Amino acid sequence: MTTLAIAGGRQAVRRSVPAWPVAGDLEVAWMEGVIRSGHWSWRGPHETAFQREFAGFIGSKHAITLANGTVTMQCALQALGVVPGDEVIVPGLTWVATAQAAMDIGATVVFADIDPRTLTLCPRSFETCITPRTKAVIPVHLYGAMCDMDAIMDIAGRHGLKVLEDVAHQHGSRWRGRGAGAIGHAGSFSFQQSKVLTCGEGGAVTTDADEVHDLVFTLKQVGWKPDLTPGNQYCHNYRLTEMQAVLLRGGLTRLPEQTRRREAAALRLADGLDRLGGPLSVVRPDPRVTRQAYYALTLYFDPEKAGLPRDAYQWAAAEEGLCMGTTYPPVYRAPLMNLYAGTSPIPYRDPKTTPDYRNLKLPNVEKAVGETALVLGHSCLLGDDAYIDELLAAADKINGQLPAVRAAWEKKQAALRTR
Repeated sequence: MTTLAIAGGRQAVRRSVPAWPVAGDLEVAWMEGVIRSGHWSWRGPHETAFQREFAGFIGSKHAITLANGTVTMQCALQALGVVPGDEVIVPGLTWVATAQAAMDIGATVVFADIDPRTLTLCPRSFETCITPRTKAVIPVHLYGAMCDMDAIMDIAGRHGLKVLEDVAHQHGSRWRGRGAGAIGHAGSFSFQQSKVLTCGEGGAVTTDADEVHDLVFTLKQVGWKPDLTPGNQYCHNYRLTEMQAVLLRGGLTRLPEQTRRREAAALRLADGLDRLGGPLSVVRPDPRVTRQAYYALTLYFDPEKAGLPRDAYQWAAAEEGLCMGTTYPPVYRAPLMNLYAGTSPIPYRDPKTTPDYRNLKLPNVEKAVGETALVLGHSCLLGDDAYIDELLAAADKINGQLPAVRAAWEKKQAALRTR
């Protein structure tokens, strides 16, 4: 038996994680042209072209670029008619911005539970959260899985709710042939550095509704309407720059091929882990998903099958070069969004109409976060077959020595307790 890396053996993974982000000569040439033109913002030709190209890629009538993926949700919710006092349903597992966007425009966030494997919004939990004050729902296509959009759209339609898809992780996913971000009433995208389409920061709203497009445009363009006449809205400056648009246009030319490579790598890992038969498996796409984009590969860990905690397996895997991350914390307990700090709106709201987030418990969220969920970053999925096979070899090595991993983990934890 090959010695585990945690016991001084050689790492199973010898190759490096592919670099991210990726850029090329096209962006360099375009960027020089923008710099020399002096047209750096305010409806430049690259921003205009990207909005048209991105809408075509997603399959929506409109795409509007904004400063980041938080203000995209703020503006989209306002354009969909959400006002202070309305309730917006959000899954309890997502990045904090999904909830902050609703809270920052005066809405009350109601957290729903998730599917324990896909980590996306549970339709049954969503429906039980609906009250007469509910105005919208934000299904989050998280990591490497899409939400059940058939069920969510059906529930929302029966209750007269607006659907804003959070597509920060899923640029290019398709449900029954329809692009994520073009299924609900609007979609919100992030172009932050870690995303599969990035310009460092930035975001976009997609929609088929002219009135949503026009209001989001006005909200982000300090009050100017699309025809450049002044509006009468309370607005902001949430504009994107031409330099960012250059990076997005270049990235979009590579995204379809990168998505294909990630899908192929995800399938190779899924089949390989199934053959190994260990406690780690890939959460495969729903059969209704006709193209799966990956911000990260969603993995399921079975602690009972392993006979050890997830964190022990993750530790041993990282030492072998198979570096998997855990998920976001539950949003309602996220340290980066202390809901009861002085900078939060929650302490200044009526406690009679504000949920008790301190004592909220969502069992599927908490079990996934603490015990069963792992993720593998999307840059790993750009590796060649040899790299993917090394990741599988690392899992195989650990699976064959689980008792040794458990013993080493317990020794490590005991040493930490005695410090």
